[in-house]
Amino acid sequence: MNICLNDNIFNILSDVVTSENVRAWVIGGYVRDCLLGREHPDKDIDIVVVGNGIDIARKSAKKISPHIKVAVYRNFGTAMFRYGDYEIEFVGARKESYSTDSRKPSVAAGTLDDDQKRRDFTINALAISLNRDTFGEFMDPFDGMKDLREGVIRTPMDPDITFSDDPLRMMRAIRFAVQLNFKINEITFLAIARNAGRIKIVSQERIVAELNKIMMCSHPSHGFIMLEKSGLLGHIFPELENLKGVEKKDGKAHKDNFLHSLKVLDNVSRKSDNLWLRWAALLHDIAKPVTKKYDPQTGWSFHGHEFLGGKMVPDIFRKMKLPMNDKMKYVKKLVDLHLRPIVLSQDTVTDSAVRRLLFEAGDDIDDLMMLCEADITSKNEATKARHLENFRLVRKKLREIEEKDALRNFQPPVTGEEIIATFGIKPGRVVGQIKNAIREAILEGIIPNEHEAARSLMIEKGRELGLALPDGLTETQVE
Repeated sequence: MNICLNDNIFNILSDVVTSENVRAWVIGGYVRDCLLGREHPDKDIDIVVVGNGIDIARKSAKKISPHIKVAVYRNFGTAMFRYGDYEIEFVGARKESYSTDSRKPSVAAGTLDDDQKRRDFTINALAISLNRDTFGEFMDPFDGMKDLREGVIRTPMDPDITFSDDPLRMMRAIRFAVQLNFKINEITFLAIARNAGRIKIVSQERIVAELNKIMMCSHPSHGFIMLEKSGLLGHIFPELENLKGVEKKDGKAHKDNFLHSLKVLDNVSRKSDNLWLRWAALLHDIAKPVTKKYDPQTGWSFHGHEFLGGKMVPDIFRKMKLPMNDKMKYVKKLVDLHLRPIVLSQDTVTDSAVRRLLFEAGDDIDDLMMLCEADITSKNEATKARHLENFRLVRKKLREIEEKDALRNFQPPVTGEEIIATFGIKPGRVVGQIKNAIREAILEGIIPNEHEAARSLMIEKGRELGLALPDGLTETQVE
């Protein structure tokens, strides 16, 4: 199994632990990904030492180079340093015990067997010896290699105890299943369902970190379906679970908006690795449950769900401890606007409507169009093809208008300061009225997006509002 130890760093580590007469193993994700032939994206290497892991970390770093800095975390009994592309972390072998109200364990020194028993899943408990006399020897007490071959997520010990002790492991099980395209062992999954309520003791930051990893998988819908089936989703994201289900009246039914949202998310994920565009896809219909209405004549409607959904985004981000910055504003904007291109694709596309969309979407117009195309999930291929062709025409019109009018990230050609200086007035409502008139005229195509035309309209609008030019300044001089 020493195919996983063919880098020179492992020879260095082997020399250190052998000369110090301590037993040490490479364990966890690096071993798992090596055996799967999957390159570990962060090049993380976890070393478990029977003894003082911090001491071995310092001696290993010193042997490599006196300039390597070792970060020590005494509260956790760990230390780490960087070497080339690798981040190497050392920990003393330990056993753990938990209280019912915390996922932070009481820790005591232990053996390799103790350390492997405390691991979350069998595929993460695989260990390879670093000592010279057993270099490359494979330690697999829980048949993790079999689970790797069969694509199974399973806990090494009683799953009820594993998940009750550290409930974040339930989300990690789902995340690994989606990332690796594995299935969760039935007994393990039933234990997740039984212990779902324990997730409440986990910090929101830890939960959203796992959610974001699920979001970044190639088929994130698989993760959300497992979250829902296990009962976890209702605890961590009730707004999303509220989308679930189909209501039927007078033989008329609406689609399952939960499954639809997941389909849109997968559609976006096939084209973009932008995490926040994926969040916009997941949340684009989040307000449908509270806007749902039934009319016997027209059937089901969700009028205004895009605007209410946009208003819900900040609250969801705040509650989930997602960033309350430009990322949130980006998601809010796309949720707000996600029906606009769809409306344009159904009607005659006017220059004015396209200008307004460019004005409001700015540099995010391409992402908005990707979201809208992903939102076409009809099973009727003719309907789907018709909408996508109309979107192609909308994109063409967007390019033409942008080239002509430069409306992306629109900045008014006449500023408030210029209006104030020209008419000798104070900041106030009148300045806003003139700026709005200029903006509307540009968006309607009445005047070009140019300073000279905008300034002429400013003078005209000022005259209508009863503003006088300063004494001694003629209109010609103003122009």
